[in-house]
Amino acid sequence: MGNQVIPRGMPSYCTANELAIEGVLEQAKRFPGQVLIEATSNQVNQFGGYTGMKPADYRDYVWRIADRIGFDRSKIILAGDHLGPQPFQNQPEAEAMENAKEMVRQYAAAGYTKIHLDTSMRVADDSRDEPLSDFTIARRGAELLKVAESAWQELHKQNPDAVHPVFIIGSEVPIPGGAQDKEEMQVTDPEAFAATVSAYKQVFAEYGLSDLWRYVIAVVVQPGVEFGDADVHFYRRSDAAALCAKLKDFPELMFEGHSTDYQSPKCLREMVEDGIGILKVGPALTFAAREALFALCHIESELIDDDSARSHYIDVLEQVMLENPKNWQKYYHGTPKEQAIKRAYSYSDRSRYYMPDPRIEAAMDKLFANLRGVDIPMGLLHQYMPVQYVEVRDGRLPLEPRALVKDAVRVVCDDYNYAVAK
Repeated sequence: MGNQVIPRGMPSYCTANELAIEGVLEQAKRFPGQVLIEATSNQVNQFGGYTGMKPADYRDYVWRIADRIGFDRSKIILAGDHLGPQPFQNQPEAEAMENAKEMVRQYAAAGYTKIHLDTSMRVADDSRDEPLSDFTIARRGAELLKVAESAWQELHKQNPDAVHPVFIIGSEVPIPGGAQDKEEMQVTDPEAFAATVSAYKQVFAEYGLSDLWRYVIAVVVQPGVEFGDADVHFYRRSDAAALCAKLKDFPELMFEGHSTDYQSPKCLREMVEDGIGILKVGPALTFAAREALFALCHIESELIDDDSARSHYIDVLEQVMLENPKNWQKYYHGTPKEQAIKRAYSYSDRSRYYMPDPRIEAAMDKLFANLRGVDIPMGLLHQYMPVQYVEVRDGRLPLEPRALVKDAVRVVCDDYNYAVAK
């Protein structure tokens, strides 16, 4: 029986964006180890999520990208994040949990080997007057783990080389994708963390699952990192000192940190040193890709005189977001001008939900085609993409538009490479 080994120091790249995944895998070619690619329950579930992909579809999608760029599939760890009732919170417990079980079953059956069991959110018939108890959360988590284990056993019968998944529990984090407002930052209380572990161990024993505890490798906590539209709350190890000290009582576990986007390399490295061994990053990847696409759009405007021949990528993205406001409207507040700035430049990067739109993809393809048809002066590249200019100048990067965008993603990944370097 194979077991998934997650080192105590690994980034988790959570994205469904093709350019971002390409960029992540391209940078991973430089290293001998594995790379962790993650999908969330909102992105990918048995109903398709907002990407239209089921777990097996997302697996095949990542594998196709890997095959295209010559990256070894066996070096990819596929992960599922926030797997639980989150997409089904408007349903009563019985219905929400049945849907959550089917989602977890599909992830496990598709060969995902890092699974975050998240049952921390209320469902329709939970009391709104008090928080969910640790034991309710643990009971629901144990029910999901049983389904995952059963699905893996079936997979193992078909494929004896199938790797057993590892599990992440806990969910003391803000909403996926960053905070909506400047809310009070609360580092997880050390005793609350210990109580979560205790409740899970007790419920595992009651369910006859104690033998599976060895596959639980991490607990999601809030170590004091977050980002909003324009602000980043950087890691302060003094604020998390008591929490990280408590981790020493549980040597079999590490912490998983969410919303680590936009942290400095120094902060990320300190997090790993303090036991926050899995660093999840998502919007920062597509933010970097979007920023690079905007830069290329400005370069295009300088080089393509005929306005009708330009891609107008920035304008197309804005138009599509205005026509379909559901993915940003309740998150971006303020005057119309302030909302427009946030649609383009917010750290939460809600534009990532619109990237698969055919009009946006067509504009991107036109942008790339236009720039492949002209010579980009190095001075102009330096004006809009100074980091990529250095890579091109020194012969490490071709002066090709798609490669330039992927390299912007590589820059984000390099911060994480530094953080986890031995």
